[in-house]
Amino acid sequence: MQGEFALHLGGKGFNQAIAARRLGANVAVAGRIGDDEFGRMFIQALDREGIDRRAVVVDPEAGTGMATIALEPDGANSIIQAPRANKNVSHKDWEQGYGTKIYDDEVEMSTFFDDVDVALVNLETSLDAAASFFREMFIAGTRGRTILNAAPSGPVSSALTAFSSIVVVNEIETEYLTGINPAESVDAAFKAAKALAPERETAVITLGEAGAIAVREGVRVHLPAFDVPVVDTTGAGDAFCAGLALCVTNRSLADAVRFANAAAAIACTRAGAEPSMPHRDEVETLLATGKTRS
Repeated sequence: MQGEFALHLGGKGFNQAIAARRLGANVAVAGRIGDDEFGRMFIQALDREGIDRRAVVVDPEAGTGMATIALEPDGANSIIQAPRANKNVSHKDWEQGYGTKIYDDEVEMSTFFDDVDVALVNLETSLDAAASFFREMFIAGTRGRTILNAAPSGPVSSALTAFSSIVVVNEIETEYLTGINPAESVDAAFKAAKALAPERETAVITLGEAGAIAVREGVRVHLPAFDVPVVDTTGAGDAFCAGLALCVTNRSLADAVRFANAAAAIACTRAGAEPSMPHRDEVETLLATGKTRS
């Protein structure tokens, strides 16, 4: 069997930051890179997109995270990942990047959380850092929502979920966390979401070709996926999370999920992670016409 090789920038936090920026958000990102050529490529990309990277730290020991993605003819993928520097992310990274300001005589808080509408965290960094991020945002008293994208699939600490107002997971991650396979039926997906929801304001489950479902107290929605030519599903979940984060504070739950579905659909029409992250006008076109731009 023969195949082709391509090198792209990616990683969940990076993809989500790029997508959110292209969709129109002002974005700041926290993370770690290695002191290597790959790390410099990430810095250049963040600068090119106009993303605040003051909390991106160069790790003196670990290299930049890497992943090998095997792409199937139908666009599906499997990923082998080595997070490397990202596993060393700590609360000091955003504190050092932004300095501190004193709220009273005893408490100092990073200014990273000033004027935050939405904070989006995934599991490619350390669990302790992710929990600290949400906890400090809560203590800072920001008005923002906290979205936990519990991906890739793995343990989730109670310290992290305690400060997560929204959880977003795919089918594999849902079954890992709840023991329920949401791919069996939409009813099964809603049952799984309900199992996730008691500790959070909202639970969202992405279902691939079946779209996505979401539950909030008193609200259940199922939004179908958009029918687009699938080239590569890499990064689709990240585009979905970025689209949801953009809309969750100012649109209904159904409209926010529909926008996120459209962002994910566009990501599926192009190869690679960062190159496939959608722009706002593309999403609006798909929402308005049901078709991607030719």
